[in-house]
Amino acid sequence: MLMYMSNIPQKTPSTPLHSVSVAGIVVRDDGRVLTIKRADNGTWEPPGGVLELTETPEDGVRREVYEETGIKVQVDRLTGVYKNTSRGIVALVFRCHAEGGREQLTDESAAVEWLTPGEVTSRMAEVYAVRVTDALLDGVPRVRAHDGRKFARDA
Repeated sequence: MLMYMSNIPQKTPSTPLHSVSVAGIVVRDDGRVLTIKRADNGTWEPPGGVLELTETPEDGVRREVYEETGIKVQVDRLTGVYKNTSRGIVALVFRCHAEGGREQLTDESAAVEWLTPGEVTSRMAEVYAVRVTDALLDGVPRVRAHDGRKFARDA
């Protein structure tokens, strides 16, 4: 378990740390979205991963998208913040557009495809498909929590 690190001695355990990840929802002019089929578990997701300690969220999105797909992107805007309450992961999701490169498979991606919003909904688990559909909407970023499978619903 990750624990909060402090220079102040603690008598009791402190609040657990959270991991921060980033994802890029790369949208083409025709409305298709860049996706990967993960090599490790076969699931379809937007490209993304853990934010490195020394990088900005935008730099992390550019790096992750390029590493997983071969596509270079420009980050447009933050579209959502998603917390996996069971794993302590906070994901920052950004809408992006392609600036170059070409699709390629990597050690992390068994497939790279541009999917329609309907294909995203049918292929991805809810916690990833919602990130894409939120990014396709205008307005303020969405803030949502989920348990790794299902989103928490308003009471």
